[in-house]
Amino acid sequence: MPFSSLGLSPALRDAIRAQGFSTPTTIQQLAIPSVLQGRDVLGCAQTGSGKTLAFVAPLLQTLQSAPRATPRRASTLILVPTRELAAQVGETIGKLAAGLVRPPKVSIVFGGVSVNPQMMGLRGGTDIVVATPGRLLDLLDHNALSLSDVRALVLDEADRLLDLGFSDELARILALLPVQRQNLFFSATFPPAVQALAQDLLQDPVRIDVLPAQQSQPDITQRAIAVDPSRRTQLLRHLIQDHKWSRVLVFVATKHAAEIVADKLRKAHIEAEPFHGVLSQGKRTQVLADFKAERVSVVVATDLAGRGIDIELLPVVVNYDLPRSAVDYTHRIGRTGRAGESGLAVSFVSADTQAHWRLIEKRQALALPLELIKGFEPVQASGAPASAVNPARLPDPTGGIKGKRPSKKDKLRAATKLQ
Repeated sequence: MPFSSLGLSPALRDAIRAQGFSTPTTIQQLAIPSVLQGRDVLGCAQTGSGKTLAFVAPLLQTLQSAPRATPRRASTLILVPTRELAAQVGETIGKLAAGLVRPPKVSIVFGGVSVNPQMMGLRGGTDIVVATPGRLLDLLDHNALSLSDVRALVLDEADRLLDLGFSDELARILALLPVQRQNLFFSATFPPAVQALAQDLLQDPVRIDVLPAQQSQPDITQRAIAVDPSRRTQLLRHLIQDHKWSRVLVFVATKHAAEIVADKLRKAHIEAEPFHGVLSQGKRTQVLADFKAERVSVVVATDLAGRGIDIELLPVVVNYDLPRSAVDYTHRIGRTGRAGESGLAVSFVSADTQAHWRLIEKRQALALPLELIKGFEPVQASGAPASAVNPARLPDPTGGIKGKRPSKKDKLRAATKLQ
């Protein structure tokens, strides 16, 4: 099905074609006509399926046909969970709107930077606001913006908005919006909290669930490598150098780990930068720009980078620390293998994370062999001969509960039995 059959104007179709898209994805085929009709939409599709274009293109067309007030009044509000996703959505709008007869004014606002330039940018009004909830409320408190004329509300990555604790902010924003408006919810997953919110806000919505089987699967090769925790950085360095990976996005569990791993890679003469929420917005923007321009070959990130970050032709993603859930696994590996390109996703699995890895495999319907890399064979690998296991490194079955730890005599008896 071509874009011409979806009801989009020739100007928008030309803009979409200029971005290299010749045929719509499943979510675009199903969502665009409904958005153009003014229907509320609840759209669920996996990462990298083209959800942003699915709501941006029809909203731009609607704006073209609507009368423009003077001064401009915000008529479209797009709420996103992170600064990076706000910038990405704004970039998509800019590219599609560039060739329109009446390009809308787009305001991209988020925290982490001074509010004053954003207030100045809103002088004279705006047509589309792309915002994180906290900064939007800051601007509303400063009377820099009014939501009284909003005709369309989009929650992009709706599940992540609630995951990050934006419930109270969302409630305040929704109370300031006109009752009569179009509501569009898009996300990769819809947990109960999002479904409850959708049930309260959406009027007779078009429900779109794009199952993985209904859309072209990303070409991502997935690997799992057994390694002791203490040797993960050495293995990562070995893989980068041995396979000559040009760019790698490495996921870790904490901000501290991001800093430590990036520092160790730099000491090994690998251009690496950390990426996490404590960094200033200027630094985060610079890291992503350097990564996209290949001035940095490795970015070590927390799950902040697991949503909404689109790096063209990113060849490799590494789960240095396993994600907390199968959903997070999907979002992480979805950073590679985008827009028809192939990609590689590698997960490091240690003895104490094997059970969690098996759970991820089960939820993802995977069955990956645990690979061993020569020179990095784990001492703690499950099923290793007893002689290869250091009793002092075995996990404490009591979880370190005071009063239930084995005594020195118990440890000696256990060691004698192993011998």
